[in-house]
Amino acid sequence: MNETGPAFDRRFFREAWALATPYWRSEERRMAWILLAVVVSLNIGLVYVNVLINQWSNDFYNTLQNFDADGFFEQLARFGVLAAIYIVIAVYQLYLNQMLQIRWRRWLTERYLESWLADRGYYRMGLLAATTDNPDQRIAEDLELFVAKTLTLGLGLMNAVVTLLSFVVILWGLSGSIEVLGVSVPGYMVWAALAYAVAGTWIANRVGRPLIGLNFLQQRYEADFRFSLVRLRENTEQVALYGGEAAEARGFARRFHQVVTNFRAIMERQKRLTFFTAGYGQLAVIFPVLVAAPRYFAKEIQLGGLIQTASAFNQVQSALSFLISAYPEIALWRSVVERLIGFSAKLAELRRQHQERRVVHADSADGHLRLDDVSIVLPDGKTLVGDIDLDLAPGTRTLVNGPSGCGKSALFRTIAGLWPFGQGRVARPRGRIMFVPQRPYLPLGTLRQAMLYPGGTEDGSPGDAELRRLLADVGLEHLAEKLDEGENWQQVLSTGEQQRLALIRALIRKPDWLFLDEATSALDPANEEKLFAMLRRRLPGTTLVSIGHRASLRAFHDKRLEFDGRGGVGFAAA
Repeated sequence: MNETGPAFDRRFFREAWALATPYWRSEERRMAWILLAVVVSLNIGLVYVNVLINQWSNDFYNTLQNFDADGFFEQLARFGVLAAIYIVIAVYQLYLNQMLQIRWRRWLTERYLESWLADRGYYRMGLLAATTDNPDQRIAEDLELFVAKTLTLGLGLMNAVVTLLSFVVILWGLSGSIEVLGVSVPGYMVWAALAYAVAGTWIANRVGRPLIGLNFLQQRYEADFRFSLVRLRENTEQVALYGGEAAEARGFARRFHQVVTNFRAIMERQKRLTFFTAGYGQLAVIFPVLVAAPRYFAKEIQLGGLIQTASAFNQVQSALSFLISAYPEIALWRSVVERLIGFSAKLAELRRQHQERRVVHADSADGHLRLDDVSIVLPDGKTLVGDIDLDLAPGTRTLVNGPSGCGKSALFRTIAGLWPFGQGRVARPRGRIMFVPQRPYLPLGTLRQAMLYPGGTEDGSPGDAELRRLLADVGLEHLAEKLDEGENWQQVLSTGEQQRLALIRALIRKPDWLFLDEATSALDPANEEKLFAMLRRRLPGTTLVSIGHRASLRAFHDKRLEFDGRGGVGFAAA
């Protein structure tokens, strides 16, 4: 998909429609349609009040022309009533519009998060989808903008149509006729408004169309810059130890330069568009008076009629010029829709790839883990490991060795169903399987939540005494009194402490199969041996498969699976 802002076409509107309509058919459709109906009714009410104010302007200015003091104050009182009604309607129209926005956004956000997390799409998107930038920003910001702009532009368009239908009748009646080359033209003010709006719309589209692509890029560059700042915040210690401040500054400057350069392009294009729209708007103030002035000077209408005619003209041409006044908003909405369409399309592509994956996963009938003719390749097609035939029986303890980059971690990911590149068949046992990566993930929250992740603190989870005992068992007794303290534990704890915490999760869950991907690599040999001995003692029925390099780990395993670094794999004695 071209994500640089191609022209509006049938495909775009079809996909935008597909993006917008599911909510209105969902389980929340009843309340959604009720809120929309009320908002639309209030919008129509505002147009009706504007019609009344237009009629009031005729009477009000006629009282001024006629020096009618009593009528003047009567018209002021009448305006006060109309203004009060307008204010009440406007307030509740905005309030209910915002209520509909947040309900729609909440529904869309839940669905997009569900789709992003389903089948581990978030993982595969990071692995495969380099063209889909900043999925977090698309969910957090683009959905909010999509809902807000869709309602704003949709209601604005409806308001323009209702205003046009309401005031074109008034303007036609006020216009009279005019002689043009000997031909009498009835309702000439209507035709003048139409010509004025058509010309303005054509010019605005020519001037403002590049804003669509520029807004698309601005969303991307802003998200890239923000993400780079978050990355530094999450890796402060590593950057500080490397002394990488200058490199980070260069990266920030490069990304922010993209933000500034693109924003300047938006400024330049917006300047040109504003030159036109501002001039167009200013001319619209005097243009209807100039067109209607001949009838006024011919004494066919009074001052009030002239003002009412000019007001009706402005309402009609404003409705016809909706695209001009809303063009920047339309350009932003268009770019947001393209980003969401691209995001949805990429998720759909990932689901297809997941369903069509060439590494077939199945349940093992006898409880063994079997790999039959499994080949693991890189995204560029290079083979890491070829034709693996593996049979691991329950209760065995296998140590996986081999040089770095030979495919050991990719093997674990293939068994887990994460790695999409390759072919063959994986038969997994039905029991509880747990994978512990080299770098554990610690969620934001309390230490208790980090220890129990991905489980919660519901009934059945270990109590305080058990959690403190586990912390002591792995050498983290100094954290025993911090169970309910909320921290960014990923930064507070050292890598070794994080790895110890991850092993606590294995002790809590007691899996049938436990895969450790260099899960103790940050520990010294003595503590590593201590933890493996504890795992063997506390989880006697667990089948253990470990990736590790230290020879001392052989004592805790029954056999070794050796990667030779040339694509071959074979068993050896522990």
